Amino acid sequence: MNYIRWALVGFLMVSASASDAADPAHVLRFTAIPDHNATELKEKYDPVAAYLEGRLGVKVEYVPAADYQASVEMFKNGDVQLAWFGGLTGVQARKAVPGARAIAQGKEDPQYYSYFIAHASTGLQRSDEFPVEIASLAFSFGSESSTSGRLMPEFFIRENTGKSPAEFFEKPYGFSGSHPKTAELVQEGTKVKAGVLNYKTYDKMVAEGKVDPEVCRVIWKTPFYADYNMTAHPVLDERYGQVFTERLQEALVSLDDPELLAAFQRSALIEAKNSEFDGIAKIARELGMLR
Repeated sequence: MNYIRWALVGFLMVSASASDAADPAHVLRFTAIPDHNATELKEKYDPVAAYLEGRLGVKVEYVPAADYQASVEMFKNGDVQLAWFGGLTGVQARKAVPGARAIAQGKEDPQYYSYFIAHASTGLQRSDEFPVEIASLAFSFGSESSTSGRLMPEFFIRENTGKSPAEFFEKPYGFSGSHPKTAELVQEGTKVKAGVLNYKTYDKMVAEGKVDPEVCRVIWKTPFYADYNMTAHPVLDERYGQVFTERLQEALVSLDDPELLAAFQRSALIEAKNSEFDGIAKIARELGMLR
């Protein structure tokens, strides 16, 4: 596997300065929003760390984040210098750290979208119209800081009904904490009858047989919006040299190993820039999620 080759190259390059690598200041740490199981994410991102280590010649380590906001705080405090954020957490992190840059995104991310889903017992079917019938159902968002599991779904609820979630839903709504958990709750259909999650997670769970699309149904697909991105901390250029962030960006966008891309659930990574997420920032400010 390609990532093993990169890990060996990285070992040879870094071992020459083992004393430096032992110093925390000489380790590039990166994290990712925990939109899936934490153990699963570590298994996926450790090989990405090995790949970057081989390409860049510096020690790279993946550090799990407890939740979405923890990933932002880790970046803000400099505990990690690189992060795979959602659209919302990305703009929150870059606002907190002047000079931080979105440098990569998935090929799919400029046109991302969410699925509103419902249990078959509700009788709801897929439609091009916003499903106002969910107002009477027990509903779950994902994480409170998720772009595709909360921010944009809330925006579309407001846009289509003129009401906030608190005004729209007749029953208290909840937050599952992750996209897979939302799908699991709706599939079970006891406490939660409807919810919203990103399309990538739903489609993957269907393909893996974890979700039955006849039971956990897609009832509405949202319009497109920009989402996930890899954001670099400005300290990287201070630590490793002025062109390091460009080298890091090149390493990411030239990544072509399917096993490594699977960690991001993307077919490829492409360049990104901060301005591409201005729309997300505007909506987040309007909803009081970015100050």
